[in-house]
Amino acid sequence: MYLVTANEMREMDRQTIEGFGIPGRVLMENAGRGATRIFFENFNCDANKKVGIVAGRGNNGGDGFVIARYLLQKGVKVTVYLLSEQSNVTGDAASNLKLLSLLDIPVFEIPDKKAFSEHKSSLLHQNILVDAILGTGLKSDVRGYYKGVIEFINNSNKPVFAVDIPSGLNSDTGQPCGSCIHANTTATFAFAKTGHLLFPGVNYTGNLAVVDIGIPSHIVEKVSPLQHLITPELIRNLYKERPSDAHKGNTGHLLVVAGSPGKTGAAAMTAISAMRAGAGLVTLGAPKSLNAVLESQVLEAMTFQLEETEDGMLDESSFDTILDLLKNKKCLAIGPGVGTADKTKNLVCRVIQHCTVPMVIDADGLNSLVGNTKFLKNLKAPAILTPHPGEMSRLIDIDPSIIQRDRINYARDFAKKFNVHLILKGARTVIAHPNGKVFINPTGNSGMASGGMGDVLTGVIAGIVAQGYSSESASHIGVYLHGMAADALGKNCGPFGFLASDVMKAIPEQIGNLMDSKFSPRSLPRTVFL
Repeated sequence: MYLVTANEMREMDRQTIEGFGIPGRVLMENAGRGATRIFFENFNCDANKKVGIVAGRGNNGGDGFVIARYLLQKGVKVTVYLLSEQSNVTGDAASNLKLLSLLDIPVFEIPDKKAFSEHKSSLLHQNILVDAILGTGLKSDVRGYYKGVIEFINNSNKPVFAVDIPSGLNSDTGQPCGSCIHANTTATFAFAKTGHLLFPGVNYTGNLAVVDIGIPSHIVEKVSPLQHLITPELIRNLYKERPSDAHKGNTGHLLVVAGSPGKTGAAAMTAISAMRAGAGLVTLGAPKSLNAVLESQVLEAMTFQLEETEDGMLDESSFDTILDLLKNKKCLAIGPGVGTADKTKNLVCRVIQHCTVPMVIDADGLNSLVGNTKFLKNLKAPAILTPHPGEMSRLIDIDPSIIQRDRINYARDFAKKFNVHLILKGARTVIAHPNGKVFINPTGNSGMASGGMGDVLTGVIAGIVAQGYSSESASHIGVYLHGMAADALGKNCGPFGFLASDVMKAIPEQIGNLMDSKFSPRSLPRTVFL
């Protein structure tokens, strides 16, 4: 499912109007009519209710004018509060504004703060407010008069219906631009915008519905948006049916290099999670002094004792052994709990450089790459990196709070620059690929804010790669499945308090649900196509 940026949507509109010949006024009409349907589906509104449409002077306001007409047709008492003088409204918006006078729909001109103060009482007497102030093109912070209007609407305790995007929300990043409307429901046009699906934009958007306004499919393919939402259908189509005569020898053999004193759990969960995801065989290579502990934790996986330093850490003395172990493997998972001693970092970097099978690099594997990312450009096999924002911050030397404000672009830039698949974990995990495509994962919940979740994800993805899936497909399946298992636990056990090991145990059932097309209703935001 495509997600679009403001520029991509603007280009689709332009080509539809100028190249294909559908007038902009027709697109606006389709948008307003479709948005009105969404309005009635989400709000209990009859002839006794009053709706106030707060409109700007641009096309977002124009959509609001169309909505006003359709609300009137349904017998709703509607009033338009125009945050401008009518003479400043131009183009298709002006054409639709003129129609309102023919229908005797009240339109109050409110061009400044003083005029707005005179209409506050009237606004507070409306039952529902429609936000048609600012559209998707906003880049700078909302200030002054408009900021005051947005804050007034948010403080009014009225239900709010946003047109296309909540005013003040950056449609590309999901970040509020100074001040932003908190909508109960948003009707967006043609495609969801990336900002609708990223946090904190999700919280400002409320229920999201997508309205088809008539953009031709060939124009969509020509613009070819680079952002996508992972859907159950996508994951179901990626999954391959396992042959009835499959055996452990042809369902993949994974090597996990992980663990250090005090961090055996990370190694064990990575290995077990890979088997829960369907890998036929897993060999866990860890410091030899930990073998007895790991063998008691990992029953189905094999263990291999690697040479270690006096303090129980891996170093380059294990390099040749690890390369030898890789000869019959389909994938390498490296990093969970392996530690950050200098000698360990040297080993990890050498293994990554010389590995000839697909890799999943996580945790201390990522920390080992800090200051050593250049060699990622010349790897001998595909690599999947799975940083959380803190690890990403160390990799690119940028404050995590800055990364979080533009997750898509930081993930995409890294993936393209270093020719890797990058999974930037967090609420609405972002998956970026070397070709510039980015996928947003909708599954998962705040109950996952618990230790060990990343180790489980690493194991799941690596176990899927080991079965013969591409790094791109395994990233999508693994991240979606991991969050889906947590959503099932959140629904059945409680919103938090479940453990990473619980998620690990829930993986097989969720694979079955995906294969049987029995998808959890919590997996996606409610999205409607008209």
